[in-house]
Amino acid sequence: MTAPSPEDAPQTEAASSYRVRVVAPPDYFPAAPAKSATVAADYYFVQSLVRAQLRLSLMVAVGFIVLLVGIALIVAFWPEIRELRLFHIPLAWVVLGVGVYPILMLAAVLFTRGASKNERLYSDLVKDIAKDDPQNPVQR
Repeated sequence: MTAPSPEDAPQTEAASSYRVRVVAPPDYFPAAPAKSATVAADYYFVQSLVRAQLRLSLMVAVGFIVLLVGIALIVAFWPEIRELRLFHIPLAWVVLGVGVYPILMLAAVLFTRGASKNERLYSDLVKDIAKDDPQNPVQR
């Protein structure tokens, strides 16, 4: 199949908008390198990092929810707590309204420390592999 030439364009007012498809020659793009064992290992290690981060986030979220529900259940089933007041505000409101933020900050700090540890372990592992394999295409 041959590409149309500009002479094939219809002779109308819209002839100036005639488009020609431009394509690169078949040998323009270099061949993709063959996947090596190190690429497969890199993929495996990235997937393990993602799983570790997911596991950490779920653990922190579940821990936070358990603490929050625990506080709410204590307030609901312990009648003496409902009677306590702090500056004319029920203590249960203070604990659930203000006391949650330090717990949330603690959860954030724990998550950040855990995520940094996971990433540091991953980075050390990748550096060890790159050091052992001079043909590794991934330079870190």
